[in-house]
Amino acid sequence: METRKVQRLGPSTLAMTLPAEWAKENNVEKGDEVSLRMGGKGTLTVLPESAHTEESEAVIHAKNLDADAVERAIVAQYVLGRRVIHVESEETLDSAHINAVYKAETQLMGLGVVEETPDSIAIRCSVDPEDFSLDNLLERLENTGSTMRGEAVKALAHGNPDLAQRALNRERQANKIFVLLLRLIFTAYQNPTLARAVDLDSGFPLIGYRSIAKNLELIADNAEDIAEITLEAEGHTLDVDGQTMRRIREFTDQVDEITAKAVQAAVERDYDKTLEVRALFHEIGDRESEILSDLPEMDNDSLLAVREVLVSLQQTAQYAMRNAEIAANLALNEESEHTTIN
Repeated sequence: METRKVQRLGPSTLAMTLPAEWAKENNVEKGDEVSLRMGGKGTLTVLPESAHTEESEAVIHAKNLDADAVERAIVAQYVLGRRVIHVESEETLDSAHINAVYKAETQLMGLGVVEETPDSIAIRCSVDPEDFSLDNLLERLENTGSTMRGEAVKALAHGNPDLAQRALNRERQANKIFVLLLRLIFTAYQNPTLARAVDLDSGFPLIGYRSIAKNLELIADNAEDIAEITLEAEGHTLDVDGQTMRRIREFTDQVDEITAKAVQAAVERDYDKTLEVRALFHEIGDRESEILSDLPEMDNDSLLAVREVLVSLQQTAQYAMRNAEIAANLALNEESEHTTIN
């Protein structure tokens, strides 16, 4: 770590010099403005003004990539915070590459084609970090997954394939929110001034938020699994009696409470809520095996379908418990009635 000596320039002004190597690398010269950001734990971040004004661009060379690879590259550049993404080829772009660009466009929030020629396509992201809050996006992702899960289980209970399909249709929205979260997390990490734009006082929570977002995406995948089980099952329902179905729906309600409370604990930095999540999780610890053990004799396919639904619900609770553990770390990093930090 390099040290710098602080000098006094006036009655109330202290100053220090900037490293010459940093100034050269960031094109900072005498008379230029830099941005200062005060963070937690006594940190002070210095950023060149160009960090606010320059638009990050990337070029994807499609010549040696297949369509799937081009699509994945676009998603990756979006996540990394690029404002403009160019897809280019030395020759005319293949139809498959063009289709990959438009397929990626439909998956990503705020992305649109702004220019197209025979050998290149430019797509631009209109997302402004100041339009979003990471906390709000986490809550939206949790709510989307919860809605999918509720629709899927209700579809099972009533043998309603349309409701199951509705749950599946929401998966695209859940994925859009998840990838947008990743974009904002990566850009806030690369440019600490953006952390305040997305309603964070410091960059410390970003790693935790990345893990929470991934767990919520997996939770939405579990709901998708239940919806697919509904569509594939004979009569679009489980071969169980009414009492068993009621127990499955009660299990779902308990899982809903756990997932919602875990995200609340994270965004509110509430350690007490993490303890509530832990207690709720303990209550349902054996619920999956209890319901399975009470089932009457049935054919293997029917038993497997019931088990897959219960496993999806149990996994959802486990992902939510992981979120609660992350929330506990975030909460205990701040002073409260439980913690004093010196």
